[in-house]
Amino acid sequence: MLFLEYPKCSTCKKAKKWLEDKGVGFTDRDIKGDNPTYEELKLWHERSGLPIKRFVNTSGLKYKELNLKEKLPTMSEDEIYRLLAQDGMLCKRPIVVTEKFVLTGFKEQEWEEAIL
Repeated sequence: MLFLEYPKCSTCKKAKKWLEDKGVGFTDRDIKGDNPTYEELKLWHERSGLPIKRFVNTSGLKYKELNLKEKLPTMSEDEIYRLLAQDGMLCKRPIVVTEKFVLTGFKEQEWEEAIL
C-alpha cells in the first residue's frame, strides 16, 4: 500500500495514525517532495472509479490562487492530470493506492470498509 501525504497536513497525520493504530503496513511518500506523475494520476483515477475532482485539493491555497473553481469544470481529464502532476499540493490528500483500489482524502468509514 502506498500512502501519499503532506507531512504538515493535519488530515494526513490523522490518517497515518489510523493506519498505524490498525497495524496496516504502508510505504510513505511526501506528495510535495515527490508529486504524482501524469501516468500515476491517470492510472489511479481509472482504478479509483472516482470523479477526477476527488483528486483535486479544493481547499488549498494553490486552488484558490489559480482560480480553479472557475477553470476545472471546463478542463479535460488530460489537462487536470497535467496540472496535478506539476504540483503535489494541488492533489487531494492523503491518497492511498493499492493494486485493487485508490482512496482520496480521509473518510474513516470509507477506509474501514476498503482497507480492513
